[in-house]
Amino acid sequence: MNEQSQSVTTADDTELRTDGGEPNDGGIKMVTAIIRSEKLGDAKTALAEINAASLTVSNVSGRGSQPEKKGSWRGKEYSIDLHKKVKIECAVADVPAEDVVEALAEAAYTGEPGDGKIFVQDVENAVQVRTGKEGPEAI
Repeated sequence: MNEQSQSVTTADDTELRTDGGEPNDGGIKMVTAIIRSEKLGDAKTALAEINAASLTVSNVSGRGSQPEKKGSWRGKEYSIDLHKKVKIECAVADVPAEDVVEALAEAAYTGEPGDGKIFVQDVENAVQVRTGKEGPEAI
């Protein structure tokens, strides 16, 4: 966790940030990362270390700056321009989105083209189906 998002817990278990604000300004953020499949384990560990262990993972294909791969099969040449990746979605309310981005970026980094991208979006609302809780409490 970075210095700006440190918090203290009061006697009644209320968490207060030492900078006087709330994580994500009291709202919900969706952090979406598209990274190399082999970095998924590192990303999950990094998220658990900052207490943002709730996530959704999908297998995806896409292209960006990573060069296409060429191959041949039965004497015919082909190119692969859509690379297999994983998409990690992590909705956070009580963990600063900046901490999630930092953890994912460090975990996914190899220094080679194709390491991935991370996006942060505001979430208007969330509803927990089982309890009916809404907003940050649903996260």
